[in-house]
Amino acid sequence: MIGHLNGTVTACRPGYLILSTGGVGYKIAVTRAALLAAAEGQTLALWTHLAVREDILDLYGFTDEEELRFFDLLLSVSGIGPKSALAILDIASVETLRSAISTGRAEYLTKVSGVGKKTAEKIVLELRDKVGVSAESDAGSLKGDEEALEAMRSLGYSMAEARDALRKVPKTIEKSSDRLREALKIMGK
Repeated sequence: MIGHLNGTVTACRPGYLILSTGGVGYKIAVTRAALLAAAEGQTLALWTHLAVREDILDLYGFTDEEELRFFDLLLSVSGIGPKSALAILDIASVETLRSAISTGRAEYLTKVSGVGKKTAEKIVLELRDKVGVSAESDAGSLKGDEEALEAMRSLGYSMAEARDALRKVPKTIEKSSDRLREALKIMGK
């Protein structure tokens, strides 16, 4: 199947991009972070997952192989399809998601549209032992992200804007007030 593509970005649209390689333009669904990093005319390499169904072939693209592996892990949970898995990867970095799952914080996953409390708990239950332990290194920034996200929402920023800014804050900054301050600086640029 198609595991990796390298080509020129022909178009960037909400939720996907067109990557031209070898005379063929591939429509690839990507995370918001990957879409923001891409620009038309730029050369881009993506790790891909091909979802095959009866009447549809969908490509999902990731900037690194770790994101692809985490996407595949999410797909192993019954009830989670490719679109839900991509939406989960949209809310935070892979490290933050690993931390949320390994510490049993299902409520962090319920921020995704279409993922309710039961589905989030199922993800935590099924993947807790598979995601690896990064809880010690990322637990502080996870809590800081949750508090900073709520503060940014109360200031009028959308959930997507707040998440994008918090993704750019270095993980070394753990305190919620410091994470909020950094995110607001990023939003101001």
